[in-house]
Parts: sequence; C-alpha cells; structure tokens
Amino acid sequence: MMPAVGPALLYSLLVNSAVSLIIGVALLLVWRHHRRQRFTFDLGLAHLVQVLVPLCLLAVRSSGAWSALGQAGGMVCTVAYTGLMVVGIGGLSQWSVAQREWLVLVALLALAGLAALVSGLALLTASLAPIFNTLVGVVATRRLWRGHNAERLVGPLLLALGLSQFGALAEPDIAQAWQLSLGSVLRVALGLSLVYAALERSTEEIRRLRDRYRRLIEHSHQGVLVRAGDELLYANAAVLETYGYENQAQMSLPGIERALPAVERERLRHHMRQLQNGEVDEIDWEGVRVRRDGTPMWLRFTAWRTLWDERPATQILVTNQTAQHDATHALLHQAMHDDLTGLPNRAALLQQLRERCAKVAEGEGGAFGLVLLGVDRFKLFNEAHGHSLGDEVLKALGQALQRELGGDAQVMRIGADEFAWLVTSDGALPDAAALVARLRHLLRQPMVLRHHRFFLDASMGMALCPDDAGDAEALLRAANAAMHVAKRTPGTSMALAEARFALGSSDLLAQEQALRTAIVQRQFSLHYQPKVEAWSGRLIGFEALARWQRPGFGPVGPGEFIATAERTGLIGELGEMLLRLAFEQVKVWRDAFDRVVPVAVNVSPLQMLDGEFPRLVTRMLDEHGLPPQAITLELTESAAVANLDLARDQILQLRRLGVEVALDDFGTGFSSLNMLRSLPVHTVKIDRGLIEPLPAPDALAVVRAICQLATALDLQVIAEGVENEAQADAARQAGCQVLQGELFAQPLTLGEAGDWLSESVSDLMRLT
Repeated sequence: MMPAVGPALLYSLLVNSAVSLIIGVALLLVWRHHRRQRFTFDLGLAHLVQVLVPLCLLAVRSSGAWSALGQAGGMVCTVAYTGLMVVGIGGLSQWSVAQREWLVLVALLALAGLAALVSGLALLTASLAPIFNTLVGVVATRRLWRGHNAERLVGPLLLALGLSQFGALAEPDIAQAWQLSLGSVLRVALGLSLVYAALERSTEEIRRLRDRYRRLIEHSHQGVLVRAGDELLYANAAVLETYGYENQAQMSLPGIERALPAVERERLRHHMRQLQNGEVDEIDWEGVRVRRDGTPMWLRFTAWRTLWDERPATQILVTNQTAQHDATHALLHQAMHDDLTGLPNRAALLQQLRERCAKVAEGEGGAFGLVLLGVDRFKLFNEAHGHSLGDEVLKALGQALQRELGGDAQVMRIGADEFAWLVTSDGALPDAAALVARLRHLLRQPMVLRHHRFFLDASMGMALCPDDAGDAEALLRAANAAMHVAKRTPGTSMALAEARFALGSSDLLAQEQALRTAIVQRQFSLHYQPKVEAWSGRLIGFEALARWQRPGFGPVGPGEFIATAERTGLIGELGEMLLRLAFEQVKVWRDAFDRVVPVAVNVSPLQMLDGEFPRLVTRMLDEHGLPPQAITLELTESAAVANLDLARDQILQLRRLGVEVALDDFGTGFSSLNMLRSLPVHTVKIDRGLIEPLPAPDALAVVRAICQLATALDLQVIAEGVENEAQADAARQAGCQVLQGELFAQPLTLGEAGDWLSESVSDLMRLT
C-alpha cells in the first residue's frame, strides 16, 4: 500500500496543475488569435494534459481500484503529453509533415511499450517518461538552437524539465515536492518562452507581409496615395510618375488641386467629406488632371477610409486611363465624323436632331431648322474625272461651306454629295433667302483644285421643327424631300418643306409593300363608266376603271397606284390581272344579254411595249370565247409618242386581230397630224383638260379642229370629262360622236353597270 500524500506534496501537485492549466490556456489563446502559429495549439493541449498527471499521482497513492485507475490514467496522460510535445516542437522547429508524423509514430510506439511494462516493472515504467521527455529536450535543443532567442530557451528548458522528473523517483514526499516545484518554475519559464516565440513569429510574419505589401505597392503600375486632409502621408512610385514628380517631397496636394477647375475641386472635397463622415465606405470618380509639366491626363480614382500610423486617413487608388480614354474618344470621333472631309457625319446629325427635337418637345429648347444641300449633277465629276477628283471637289466644298457659314452653323457631310447644318428658325423665309444668296455668291466662285477649276450648283431643302416635323427621322425626310423639289429649279436654289414631306418617303415605301401584297391577294376590282352616243344618249360602251380595295384606306383610284406599279416593275402582273377581270365580266354579260357593248381597258405603256402583249390578248379572247370587238384597248398619247415605231407595230398587230385601239388623253402631249396618220388607232379621246373650258370660244375652236382632223382620218372622237350640259352641247356642236363624264354617270359598280346594260338592251328591243 502506497503512503498517503503529505501536505507539502499535495500543495506542489496543485501548484503544478495550476501552472500547467494557465500555460495551456495561454497558449491556446495565442493560437486562437494567430492560427498560423499551430505549435501553440499542440503545446497548449500538451500542458492541459499535464494538468491531469498530478491528479493521477494522487489516485496512485490511494488504495484499491483508484490506484490502478491512477496508474492507467497516468500512462495515458504520459503518452498524450509526450506525443503532443513532439508534434508541437516539430511545428516550432518547422519540421516537414513527414518528419513530424514519424516522430509521433516513434513516440507512440515507445510509449506503448512503456504501457506494456506497467503491470510488473513499476520503477522502470516511472523512469521511462523522464527518459523520453529528456530525449525530447535534447532533440528540441538541437533543432531550435538556430532560431530566435525565445526559441533557443525552449530546448534547454525542456531538457531541464525532463531531468527534473527523475526526482519523482525518490520516495520521500519532500523530494517529490521539490521536484514538482522546480517543474512548475520550469513550466512557467517554458510557457513564457513559447508565448514570446509565438509573438516573435507573428511579428516576423507581420513584417514579412508588410514588406511584401510595400514591394507590391512600390512596383505597382497603379498609383497609391494616402492623405489626411491636405497632408500627403504616402505616395508610391507610380503616382509620382503619373503626376510627374521625382519624389514625395516635391508633391503637394494643395498645389495639384489648385490646377483643377472650381467644379472639380468642390467635387473632390465633397468625396473626401463623404468618406470621413462615414456616409460611404468606398467611392469612385474620374476626370481630367494635369501633370507637373501641364500635360492633361484622364485619371480614375477609388478611395476608402484607412488608418495610417494610428491616424484616420484616406487611401486613394489612382489609375491612369489616358490611353484608353483617348482611344475611346478617337473611336467615337471616327464613328461620328466623315473620313473624307473630317466633318460630322449622318450619325452625328441624327444625334443632334434627336437631342434638339426632344428639348423642343419638352419645351426646353427653341424651334430650329434643318438644311440639306445636295450638289447637282455630281455624278458627272466621277464619270468624267474619276472618284479621286470627285473626292477632292467634296473636300473643297466642305471647307468652303465651313468658311462661309462660320459661327452660324456646324456643317456636316451626311451622304455622297450631300451636306447639312442646323439653323434657328426665327424668320425662316428671310433667313432662307439670305442663305441662298450667300451660297449663290459662294458657288459663283470656282472650286480651285491643284489642276482644275470647277463651278458647282447646289439644291437645298429646309425643314422646320416642330412646324414640319417633330422627330429627327421625319424632319430629315422632310428636308430631303424639299431638297429634291429644289432640284427641279435650275441653278442653286432652295425649297421649304411642307408638312406632308415628313411622311412622303415612308408612305411610298409602305404603298410599295402593300401593293405587292394586294396583287397576291387580288385586292383589285373594276368600276365601269358609261360612254353614250352624243346626240341620242344611247349607251355604246364602258370604260373599265381599276379600284384597289386597300385595307384601312377604302377604294383607291389608279392615279395613286399605277405609277408605283410601273416604278416597281409590278405593272405587267397587275395589268394582266385587270385585263383578265374585264374579260371575265364581259363574258358574264355576254352570257346574260343578247347585246353587249364593248368595254375599254386602259393599257400601261410598259404593257403595250411588251412584244408578247398581242399574244396575251389573243389567248384571253380564246379562253373566254369572246370576239375581238368586245374589248377596246386605250393607250395614252405620251406613251405612243415616246415609242412611236414600236407602238405602231403593236397596234397594227392588235388591229389585225380585230381589237380596236383608242388614243387616250389626246391634246396634252405632242399631238401632230403625222402621229395620227402613223398610228393605226380607231378612236381619239380628247383629254378632259380641253373639255373643261367649254363652251369658251377658244376652247371650242381647239376641240372643233381636233374633230375635223379626226373626221378627215376616219377616226371616232370621244370627249371625256363632260360634267354639265353646256360642255355636252359644245362638244356635240364641235363634232364629238361620243361623250363620257359625270354628267351621265359616275364610275359604276358591277351591279349598277349591269342595270345600265339591261336597260339599254330593253330600250333597243322596244325600238326594234
């Protein structure tokens, strides 16, 4: 039975446990704040395990099961303590992971062997722990001797602590008490050394990080400066180079800021106040700054609050974006300017128009005018001298316009031979007249090039905002339409836009697209205007007049879509459709009535000049089983005159088929006796422009002369556009055999024309 623990030994045990606890907790707290100091965690756990060793010794001194439990607990604590000490010292000496794991394995195997001896060799078991702790001290002394001062003490202190543990083998309590007291002192010294070593390690790491940060900042291409109020606390090499200073002493914040405009200075002060008052954590801005030598540059700034030597300060990151800013502006300039003349281009004009139109709409800006100028017959320069010389002419004209308009307007080139500028609209007409006079005077002078002298004419169109149009695109369309109107006047001229010009081009495009759809969907029909015998009023024929049932517009007359069909090449398809509608209706009437009057169909010049047109008429007659006399074809005089030889051949082929041809709108073109003799037509229709003045004597004389000429050539004469009895009487007296016009009937729908035809057949039957 082991002797009871005396007071001195008990006191020493408690002090030893308290010291181990304090050291262990202190090391763990160090690790909590400095996680990179891993050795403090391992050594702190080792000291916390050491707290249990004196308690196990007290249990061993007890009797019964407590003694065995104390021996087992003491062995476990010894194993854990030794293993953690080995791992901790390995971390402190910066052994590799493989070395540390090897040491742990050796320590565990050795202590496992120690545990195996517990049962029978108590003295050997008690002596193995001091032996291994002493060996750990020897290894630590060897490994840590080249470290810091505090680390050098760790090895000898561990060695002394291991040697002191041999005193625990002595039996008297007083010897063990002295050994425990010495161990407590050594543990305090060891704990202080370890804490100081951790502090040195942390200080070294902070110094290393600070040096790394300083190297990064000093070699950074971005400028970094720290300021407190107007005092410059730090400026790296990049920011000194950006502002053109050799060292920080030369750089003065008040001096730099004095070179800024007042608005920029106030803006900078506002940013600094926001940061220092805590209104924002970080703020960005950019702007123009000036180098020490006066060179402008574009800088971007990012600032946040910081501490500098325990002083509140502002750290600012400075990025020189001068190259990027200049490149962006160069791209924008290129996108908004003409390559040839260097003048603003169409994109720039549209941008200005949108901005100014928006201000006018919001009531913030005054009315203004847009003037477009197009060089007349400019294509001749390129065709006669080549595009290079044409480019020289345009450059010279652009420079001349800039000189002439000067500060009154900014000249822009918006097309191949078109220029534009904006003017105020006050007194638009006087301003326009004065402008034309100035430009006429300018263009009277030749454009002098290196080897040529050219005189130019130009046409100008002016559109006013908001009078003529309220948005940029519509205003541009209106001015362009006015310019094309001005081109009809020879020489340099100007035309003012009308409100309808803003919609003209878009309406034409919409009409062209709708016309293509209408032909596919067969949105066309025919109305029929009666032709009556001059003296009896008897129905002798109809003229088929086309109507387009355009969705959203109602019936549209041929005057509004035939020209579009001819311009777009749709007239052939449309003309064939209308001709087929007439043939189909004549077939229906022929089947319904015994007597059918002929139906006249207007033929486009493009149809009549098509060599296949006579074959088309023949095919349709055969398809519908109609005689040639059932259809009359009407051709305008102007079309016949323009292609007299071809028209003669085509009409002759039709006459051979038995199809009669009438010359429409006679008297408005180049009427001549030779033309009437040359064309094998059957009928002449006098234009309504000659019938309208009747019964005026001069008009009556003209109509009578035409009738006499037609009678001599055995031609029938029709007067179209007869609107009242006076005109009808005069036309009869002049010699017209057939009358047509609103006096007798408006163009009739299909049902109304059928009623006329039915009544005419009934009248004829009564007479016979």
